[in-house]
This record gives sequence, structure tokens and C-alpha cells, in this order.
Amino acid sequence: YDADSFFFSVEKKLGKAQSVNLTAFYTPNERGRSSPMTEEIYKLKGVRYNPNWGYQENSIRNSRIREIKEPIILFSHYWQVSEKTQINTNVGYQFGTIKNSRIDANGTQLVVTSDGQAFFSGGARNPLGDYYQRLPSYFIRTPSPTAYQFQLAYQAQQEFVENGQLDWAKLYRANTDANGAARPATYVLQNDVTEDVQIAMNAIFASEISEHFSLNGTVSYRDLSSENYAEIADLLGSSGYLDIDSFTEAASGDESEGLSTDRAQSDLRNPNRIALEGERYKYNYEIKAKVSNAFVQSQFSYASTEFYIGATAGQTSYQRTGLFENGNFPGDGSFGPGEQLNFTNYGLKGGLLYKITGRHLVDVNAGYLTKAPSIRESFSNSRQNNDVVNELDVATVQNLSFSYRYRSPMIKARLTGFYVGFENQNDIGFYFTQDISGLGIDGDAFVQEVVTGINSRNVGVELGIEAQFTPTFMVKLAGSFGQYIYTNHPNLYLTSDDFEGSLVFGDGTTRLKNYHVAGGPERAYQIGFEYRDPSYWWLGVTGNYFSHAFIDVNNLARSANFSTDFDGQPFNDYDEALGRELLQQEQIEPYVLVNVVGGKSWRIGRYYVGFFASVNNLLNQEYRTGGFEQGRNTNYRTIKEDRSREYGPLFGNRYFFGSGTTYYVNAYVRF
Repeated sequence: YDADSFFFSVEKKLGKAQSVNLTAFYTPNERGRSSPMTEEIYKLKGVRYNPNWGYQENSIRNSRIREIKEPIILFSHYWQVSEKTQINTNVGYQFGTIKNSRIDANGTQLVVTSDGQAFFSGGARNPLGDYYQRLPSYFIRTPSPTAYQFQLAYQAQQEFVENGQLDWAKLYRANTDANGAARPATYVLQNDVTEDVQIAMNAIFASEISEHFSLNGTVSYRDLSSENYAEIADLLGSSGYLDIDSFTEAASGDESEGLSTDRAQSDLRNPNRIALEGERYKYNYEIKAKVSNAFVQSQFSYASTEFYIGATAGQTSYQRTGLFENGNFPGDGSFGPGEQLNFTNYGLKGGLLYKITGRHLVDVNAGYLTKAPSIRESFSNSRQNNDVVNELDVATVQNLSFSYRYRSPMIKARLTGFYVGFENQNDIGFYFTQDISGLGIDGDAFVQEVVTGINSRNVGVELGIEAQFTPTFMVKLAGSFGQYIYTNHPNLYLTSDDFEGSLVFGDGTTRLKNYHVAGGPERAYQIGFEYRDPSYWWLGVTGNYFSHAFIDVNNLARSANFSTDFDGQPFNDYDEALGRELLQQEQIEPYVLVNVVGGKSWRIGRYYVGFFASVNNLLNQEYRTGGFEQGRNTNYRTIKEDRSREYGPLFGNRYFFGSGTTYYVNAYVRF
């Protein structure tokens, strides 16, 4: 992790009623990224294992780095129109790049034989240490492993435990010949780049119309131009990268086939190109997005009652323009401007606060709004083509909350019940699967899984209490008890460059109703103590308990694909009870975290000196924050076979783990 920050601001007063402000800030940062792991990997290497890094000449190098460099410049105008009316106008300009690096192991090479024939070879092996074919379970995957297989598994286990990191030297060797000379790349380091230019403008209005009535509103506009492309970050000693898709069938074959056909080309307008360091390759497209919105809210205030009502309306548009003509989607299927998408959004919200007495208050809030899908949710495979998600439309959100508040000199408490309903959401996943029914014997493909019309519901109760027992000692209690589930069977279809058109299974739905929405614990409880000494030091301790978190389920496995063979016919050995058991959603084990925070300050003449320190996860607990089912196995037979392996599944669920004990200290001088 490496981060810097720069901030500049200057203000000019234009008389008593107006001023202008120019602000600029820049916070470039880089961070190494880790990966989720299976139970097998966790048991062998522990929670600190990260397969993305390895030693290069005695220095650690991570292959997966996230780099953000996006300066922001803001110009603001403040106008006090009258004693009770203000207008604030802002214009912002943001530009820069976000880069995510990774190893590209397509490994297709151009080979020219002695008689002048040219063909493509390759298909490089995944170089990461946690690749399933390097793990012990791979070598004892058969029902009755032989002694030799156990020997191979033991050797794999020792190699993984003792090493298990990325071998950078091996990548360089794969890109050079026996004499050390560079040759066409088997591996390169790739950057996935998002290069944005965004202009945003808004005007904020607030006015106190009368003693009991005030009005505020906002008008905003945002214009985004985003270029997205893959870039060669490092050739790793090779002479260049042949810019074709080696996983396309047309990219492989014998010598008689000659050069690759059009389907394998990343850009038909520049076929068989050798990409060099810093150049764009694989995919290249631009997204234009324009968002305009207006919001107005009226607020009314009386002795025992306060209430408000607000409304919003807006327009969102997206358009993809392909800058490469992909061989799988020639012509305007991938190149040039695609369909312009337009969405109209609107919403209403309102709330009421009633003061029963000065200590007892109740409030209710409700809202209904529509929300345009994100750019990512609008295009099924934006890196390769202009295809838009089928039946794309806005999502709707309804929310309702009711709260009781109590406040006294010693105790402040709040009890809230809430409901949030979501309808017509979309989700797109990208993964490799080997279980697509209806494709014949070979059901392998890298797919885009498009799920539309998703409905879900969040309901729960929250409680928070603060008790100031003495001027220096406070106790805090908090709790949340909720349930977040899907409420319907949304639509699902697959697209891929490995087959034509889109695939639908059975009635075209995935059976998600009553499964839990992944994304964090549904129940959380906290108790905390805080002491503030008159001598200007303070200390706080909190204990937290989290439970009822669920991993993300694979949607394809909940469709008719689960019970259907490769030939499109139902499995003749399908057991419905066992099928339900195999598809049961995994619940993550509860965990407890203890955090400590404190600080001290001193006054030295006109200066103040102090520090702030925190220790999170004081007890160094190992815990899982989330996870997901892998998509490689998605039908009854393969999931059953994988789960029944005596020595563990090859494609078990992958988990994200929280950090161990972490420390933070900040010292400061104020003058």
C-alpha cells in the first residue's frame, strides 16, 4: 500500500454576500490485492496467504496492483441572496486513470516451421500457486487413489506449503529461448485501464420561507467520457504479444491451418498484431454517460411536529463505442457506436417527526424511487461487443422506517424498524464453467451470466443506546437484527464467444426465492465503553459480535441447467432431495472482534501536540467476511461428485478473510 495526498484551496470574497472558491486535491494510491481462498488452501497456508505475489531478485512483487490517479478540481460560488436564502453553485472536473494489473496467460505464440508454414501454438498454464492443478486434492481426485497418486499429492502439498508463491523467474524463462533471447510472449503483465474525464455541475438552493416553512433543492448534471482498454504493462522479457484470443477455437490447430482465422482476432482492423509494452490490446472501447437530475424538498416545523416531503426526477443515458472490431462480433456488433440507452428516473419521499414530550419522540420515513442500471449492468459483455442486456429497465426501491427515540441528560436511545424492497435489479457475472447443458459432450465455456428482474427485501430492527453515567464515563450498546432475502425467481441467460446467441435453460429463470442476499452479517451486536479524563486523555473499548452472513450462490446452478445433461435431457439418476441438499446456501460462522481506540493531547505554549491510536481485532481472531460458490461445476452430477470426494472438493467455495490484529497511530501538531 502506498498513498499520498495533496490539497489546495483558495477563497475570494466578492463583497459581503458572495464569495468564490477554488479547490483541488489529488490522492494517488497503489495497493496490492489478495484473492479469496478455498478451505483446502486456508488449511495449508492460513489466512495470510496471497498467491498473487512472489520474489523477483529477492524483492516481493505483486502481480495484482490497483492504482488510482484521479485529480479533482472544484470551483464554487456562494451567494447569500438574503438573510434567509442561499445559493451554492459548483463545477467539478475529474480526470485520470484507474489501473488493475494481472498476469495474462493466454500464451498463444506464432510459430513458423522450416518449410515456411505458420500456425499458432500455446495455451499457457495458470502460473499462480493456488491453481487447482497444483493442489494436493487434484492428484487424489479419483474415488480410489493409488499409492502413486498419494505420492504426487504429498509432493504437491510440500511444494505448496514451502513455496506456493508466484515464480517470476519462471515467467521470464517462458518468454525467452535457451540462449536467453526474447521470443513471442507466453506471459505478460496486463493492466485493465479505465481512463475517465468527468465534468459535474450542480446548484443548491435553500430558503427559509417563513417561521414554519423552508424549501431546498438541487439541480445537477454529470457528463462522463470513459475509455476502457487492456494495456501491456510489462512484456516480462518477451519480444511482444500476439494480439489474438488463444481460447477461441480458431486460434489453435495444426500447421495446415496456417494463420488464425478472423474469429480469434482482438481487432480485425489490425490482424495478427504484435503488441508492445504500453500499447493497447485485447479490448478497447469508450463509454459516454450523461446524468441530469433535479430535487426539491419542503420542510415544515411546528412546536410538536416536523415533517417533510421531497421529489426527484432525472434522465440517464449511456452509449458504448467500440474502438476495436472483435473477431467474434464483426462489424457494428463490436466496432463503432452502439445503441444509445435512455432511462427516466423519479422518486418521492416523506417523513414525520412527532414529539410526544421533550424526551419521547417518534418518526416515520418512507420513499419510492426508480434507479437507472449502472454501466456495468447495462452491457452484457462491454469488452467485446455492443450487446445490451435483454429487457433492460430501471430498478425500483421502496423504503419504510419507524423509530422511537428517547433522550435525557444521562441516556440517549433509538429503536428503529425498517423495510427496504428492491425490484427489477440486474446482475452480470463472468466465469468459466464446464457444465452447460445442451452444448453436446463439451459444455465448457467462458460465459457472461446475465440475471435480470431480481427482487429482494431487507427487513430488520436496530437499537442504539448511549448512557453517560458520569462526565467522564460512557457506555454504548447497539444491535441490528435483520433478514435480507431474494423474493422472486429472476430471469437468467448466458452469452459467450464460444457459442452463438444466448442460452436459456428451462423456463429461463434461476430459483433464488428465499435465498439470502450475500454482502455482510444480517445480525450484529456491540457493547462499548469510553473514558475521557480531565487530563486530556481518552480510551474506548468495543466488543462486536457478527452472525448470519451467507456466501453468494451460483445462479446457473439454481436454473434448469442443474438437472439437465449435456444433451439437453434430464438426468436419469437425479435425486430431488439430494439436489436440495447440494444447493443449500452456506452460512458463515459467527465471529467476535474487540477494538481499542485512544489518544492524548498536550498544550505547549501556543501549540497543541497529541496522538491518536487504534488497535482493531485485538484478540487476533481469524474470521470469514464473505465468499462465493465457484461456477466451474453447475450441474447435479459434477457438484455431487466434487462434494463427495474423500479428500475434499476441487472447486469448493472460496472465502474472503478479515485482517488479523492491525495497528494505527497518528501524531499531530496544531497551531
